[in-house]
Amino acid sequence: MQIIRTLFDRPKALSHAVAAIGNFDGVHKGHLAILDHVKQIAARSGRPSSVLTFSPHPRRFFQPHIAPFELMSPAAKHARLAALGLDAVFDIPFNGDLAQLSAHAFAQDVLKEGLDLSHVIVGDDFHFGKGRAGTPDTLRALGADLGFDVTVMPEIDLDGGRISSSTIRAALAKGDLRTANAMLGHRHRYQGPVIHGEKRGRELGYPTANMDVTGLHLAKFGVYAVEVTVCDGPHQGRYHGAASLGVRPMFGENTPNLETFIFDFKGDLYGAEVSIALVEFLRPEENFASLEGLMDQMAHDCATARAILETT
Repeated sequence: MQIIRTLFDRPKALSHAVAAIGNFDGVHKGHLAILDHVKQIAARSGRPSSVLTFSPHPRRFFQPHIAPFELMSPAAKHARLAALGLDAVFDIPFNGDLAQLSAHAFAQDVLKEGLDLSHVIVGDDFHFGKGRAGTPDTLRALGADLGFDVTVMPEIDLDGGRISSSTIRAALAKGDLRTANAMLGHRHRYQGPVIHGEKRGRELGYPTANMDVTGLHLAKFGVYAVEVTVCDGPHQGRYHGAASLGVRPMFGENTPNLETFIFDFKGDLYGAEVSIALVEFLRPEENFASLEGLMDQMAHDCATARAILETT
């Protein structure tokens, strides 16, 4: 899958692509329905299948100081989209110039002249252009004038509720992985490079792979049974483990961190790209009275996680 980061860097082979437009945060089941439609139309027409998205998220551009809300990093999103078999992602910088484009200018300058799209697919809640003035009906009319087709997809429901990134965030904040993962259609995961930590886990006999989760919406703080994918390097593969997500109150930390103990693993993962999938919430984050109490609980957590993961 090709990742195109500017309007002026489109290979000729991606001309007349079929594209879904959106932020696709989490790449959930509602998004999957749209992306399946993209691939079907592209296959019938013999044209490339693609996604048009924006970095940073427009909400982040207009409200830079709001709390983190993204479910996944751009790298994790690209990896998920690549796994779905798309030909390209147009990940265009969202800046002041783009924010000022009218709905007509966006359709003409970006969709037609910039990317030369042949068919655009959007959700029924799609808005675009300055002040979010453009609607799906606006896009249909502009497509007819400018020479590209438009398909508007209806909302996707699960058990009577609309699938949305905001609903998934709320479920994760409660540690409700069953609801979150059902809406996602896959396990929620955090992806990034393994960084150096305080090495406390190693000293306690539980060496951990540490990940910076700054800027992401975080699930409920606590301990999870997890599946670990090492994406590159000599230890590439899949493993089981137990992970702690939180601020480590026993050690006076205040910056959230994800620490994963990988079962039966020996090796150096520093700098490797890893993906940590949350399988089951085990318990909330705690402040123990002693290291002995912490270590006893860690042993119990690992045993519980192993039992869960052996049956999933």
